[in-house]
Amino acid sequence: MINTLIGDFGHASVIVAFVAAIVASYAYFMAARQKTEESGDTSWRKLARISFYVHSAAVIAIIFCLFNIIYEHRYEYYYAWSHSSNHLPVHYMISCFWEGQEGSFLLWMFWHVALGLVLMNAGKKNKQWEAPVMAIFSFVQIFISSMILGVVIGDFKLGSSPFILMRDFMADAPVFAMDPNFRPADGTGLNPLLQNYWMVIHPPTLFLGYAAALVPFAFAIAGLWKGKFSEWIRPALPWTHFAAVSLGIGIMMGAYWAYETLNFGGYWNWDPVENAVYIPWLVLVGGIHTMIAYRRSKQGLRASFILVITSFILILYATFLTRSGILGNASVHSFTDLGLSGQLFTYMMAFTVLSIALLVYNWKKIPTTEKELSTYSAEFWVFIGSAVLCLAAFQVLVTTSIPVYNSFLGFFGIDSNAALPADQVEHYTKFQLWAGVAIAILTGVGQLLWWKKANKKSFKDAITMPIMLTLLFSSLVIILSNKFDIFTFKLDNPVYILLFVVSLFAVFANFSIILGLLQKKVTLSGGAVAHIGIALMLIGILFSSGYSNIISQNNSGLLYSREFPDEINRDNVLLWRNTPVQMDRFKVSYHGQFQEVEGVPGYVNKELLYQTDDLYKAIARGRIEAKGKVYFETGDTLDLISPENTYYEVSYESDKENFVLYPRAQVNPNMGLLASPDIKHFADKDLYTHVSTVPDPNEEKDWGELQEYELSAGDTIVINDYIAVFNGIEQIDQVPGVKLVEGDVAVQAAMKIMGERKNYHAHPVLMIKDQMMGRVPEVIEDLGIRITFLNIDTENHRFKIGVNVTQKDYIILKAMEKPFVNILWIGTIIMSIGFVMAIMRRNKEGGSGEGKAPKVKAERKAQVA
Repeated sequence: MINTLIGDFGHASVIVAFVAAIVASYAYFMAARQKTEESGDTSWRKLARISFYVHSAAVIAIIFCLFNIIYEHRYEYYYAWSHSSNHLPVHYMISCFWEGQEGSFLLWMFWHVALGLVLMNAGKKNKQWEAPVMAIFSFVQIFISSMILGVVIGDFKLGSSPFILMRDFMADAPVFAMDPNFRPADGTGLNPLLQNYWMVIHPPTLFLGYAAALVPFAFAIAGLWKGKFSEWIRPALPWTHFAAVSLGIGIMMGAYWAYETLNFGGYWNWDPVENAVYIPWLVLVGGIHTMIAYRRSKQGLRASFILVITSFILILYATFLTRSGILGNASVHSFTDLGLSGQLFTYMMAFTVLSIALLVYNWKKIPTTEKELSTYSAEFWVFIGSAVLCLAAFQVLVTTSIPVYNSFLGFFGIDSNAALPADQVEHYTKFQLWAGVAIAILTGVGQLLWWKKANKKSFKDAITMPIMLTLLFSSLVIILSNKFDIFTFKLDNPVYILLFVVSLFAVFANFSIILGLLQKKVTLSGGAVAHIGIALMLIGILFSSGYSNIISQNNSGLLYSREFPDEINRDNVLLWRNTPVQMDRFKVSYHGQFQEVEGVPGYVNKELLYQTDDLYKAIARGRIEAKGKVYFETGDTLDLISPENTYYEVSYESDKENFVLYPRAQVNPNMGLLASPDIKHFADKDLYTHVSTVPDPNEEKDWGELQEYELSAGDTIVINDYIAVFNGIEQIDQVPGVKLVEGDVAVQAAMKIMGERKNYHAHPVLMIKDQMMGRVPEVIEDLGIRITFLNIDTENHRFKIGVNVTQKDYIILKAMEKPFVNILWIGTIIMSIGFVMAIMRRNKEGGSGEGKAPKVKAERKAQVA
């Protein structure tokens, strides 16, 4: 029986949220009018608040309904059927919620609601901003809630509802013509690549950054609207920091997900969707710097307006790119088009036109200063830094937008087949590397000038020690890497050396600022801490990407297959099961296929598992133990976790260390081989290992011709070059996967096969069930042997055994070292800490009005970037 009530309630809540957003936006607009403010009339504000509270409650109700549909496996709804399945754990059900476009729009709405409620109740200090800012907030919610309305009038469609029933979505399917109440027994499941814990927390963090970017935008638009051209900076600044750190953390979470889930060998592939998030973050960070510069010297107000507004428009552009279908096959991350491209374009253009109109109208009214900037002034370097960030964003934007150019020209009947660069990493790196050099220099020089007197002597005194430490430390690293076998790389590329040196300089320069502030007020050092984090990230990116070292080179002289790409034949090693291969300084061995079992730590060898008709159930073929503890006995039924995944045990042995890795892979019928790496973390590097090719587990093995042997207990034979001893037979009471009843008989043979590295025991089964003979063969994957108990000659006490052989199990493996990648992750954490320190400081300053900034030197205002 299908449940339409929960869907009807959810859809009604969407309509309520949409209407309430319209009312709230209009009421806040009326409350923000000058006449209303001067009259002291609060009726519009009260109506607006009530409407936004109603909108908030409706959004919560929508979330409850949609998650209930997923959690309760209500597959009569298309959203649940297309994104979830019966065996998903709860945390992956959460990922199902935002895997689809509708759910991710809903996540975005939720964060807007949460931030809007904070702004509404921020206290008296921001009371004057509530009406204009929340008018913008509510206006944005109108557009986003329209994306999930799912209203169809004739050929016009407004939004895509997450509550559409299967019978409505697939109205032409014959099954619904026969039974309108048909409900699938299971769903299609979550995308395998998204079944990762980072996908539970990465999207919410990223969308929090998206939502938070609306706050400074709303303040900027409110400032233009109300003529408060400078007053908006103070309340908007902590929110701008918050948006930048949320978006930055979200981006790096996505990078780490790619690092440990995908198999391209890194954390950033310059995919268009990755770029679409990176671009607004760069512009937003540039906006932070111009806003701070204005707080200090009253310079850069126009630039602050432009950058804050542009960052939000770019977020809308990123949404259009990823959800309109315009990218096509250019990105592995983009959503399929749900017919919302027109709405998305309207959403983006509405705020673009509004912003440009307000800027143009008020441009001459925005205060400026005629004061010239000195080369030794901090503001000069701040503006240069913001310009570099914007140029870096522009370079990525121009290339990423190539599919948009093609579509735009096609709209006018002009054919354009412009394509993204074949090697996107090389294309973007050419410019971004030099942008990194400039940013590192500016974060060091700019900070020193910010905190010291703006004159040549003071600057010279401040910069001397960081330069000396930089030259000393960088020289040491260059000498050690080139003359001694300490690192896995030689730092000899001139451009890489330059980036390393200037990044080190940024670290030492900002560290000197922190040391100076320890004697005064360390809470002012948020900017220095964040800049150290950025510099460390540049160093981590330099070494882990620039000196990534493939150690799985094919030195056998053999071509694995002419069908394989050159990269697989060249940069991968072939591992036959239990046959060691020398790979760089390691002796590497592949030891078999493993699976995750509920309740058992680590992984369990597939040879100990008998697969039942239920894909998620198996029967133990032997005792299963781990770390000295027995978890299952022979014959026990156990639950498998994600049985579609196979873990391949690969051991590494060297003079210094021995360890085991379990790279994961599944052969997906729709997506092909989905391989995820396993990573061994060292202090100075990561060893990154993934399989490139495996035998398809869904294909029948090509077994050779059956060879029959008649044996007695104690006989010895040779099977596929291995000596095998037949030890006899014994009657058994249990057969994995078969229920024996009275009258059934089962016996198993006992054979020992002497392998190259160990002995194997095989127990093929012969049984009579329901007066019919049946056989359960034993497969020894390590040796490529299948043994079948064929028959018993009771008169002569001999036993017929059948043997088939096949190609031994193998994997083709790629391994690479990523030097000092941990510096990247450490830098991310330090950068985030710096942003949080800056947010706390700006919140303390808070309030409306200009106030006075703390002093560090006599008569100098202290601001932290």
